[in-house]
Formats: sequence, C-alpha cells, structure tokens
Amino acid sequence: MKQVEVAVAILLNGDNKVLTSWRQPHQHQGGLWEFPGGKREADETMLDALKREIHEELGVQVEHAEPFVRIDHDYGDKKVSLNVWLVSQFTGEPSGREGQPLRWQAVDEMQADEFPAANSAIIDALKQASLLA
Repeated sequence: MKQVEVAVAILLNGDNKVLTSWRQPHQHQGGLWEFPGGKREADETMLDALKREIHEELGVQVEHAEPFVRIDHDYGDKKVSLNVWLVSQFTGEPSGREGQPLRWQAVDEMQADEFPAANSAIIDALKQASLLA
C-alpha cells in the first residue's frame, strides 16, 4: 500500500486559536474535524503543496509557515504521512470553499475523538508546544 504524502496547516489567529474544518461524510474519515491541507502532487515541494491546498480549500494565501511535526499513520485501508506546518501569517479571511464548515478553536478545547486518528498526535504536539500554552 502506497503512503500518501499530505501537507497539513495549523493556521493560527491573533487569539492563538487554530482553524479546523469538517470533513464531508463521503470523504475518508468523513464526519470528523480536521486540520486543513491535502495531498502533495509529484512535482511539488511540501511547502508548495501546503500553499496550494490552503488556497484551494480556504481561499487564503500562506505568507509564513514553518515545519512543526511529521506523523505517519496507517488506517488499515490507507497510509498517510502528515507533514504539519505552523502557519503564523496568512492573508485573506478563511472560508470553506468546498462547502465545509470551519471553526476556530483553542488547543486545550480540542477533543481527539472529534478528529481522524492520525490527528490525535498533532493535537498532543500542539498541547505540548510552549507557543500555544
């Protein structure tokens, strides 16, 4: 089974809240909240994939992002490698361009069972990060 390379954004607002979006029921792990992002194309760097996916999904331009954590997860039917970036600067107002609801949430309010299993390690890493404490 091939592993899917995914660029994931932790978009932070001025209140240190993180943007999450709801996965549509027809999607893999649908009906759960997630951190926005998507698959890297063969000819893209991970940062290019992050910028493209965030623009496509949310309509914003990533201005500053730095690598945060990488998580490999096997769902059984799909293997993913999540390349997670902290996005501290972006332009535009995020909106669900694919019809998905969005919410800003404090890290300490995040419940792992509301997210796909691979995201629980991201939540743990965020809770341990001093910049969000």
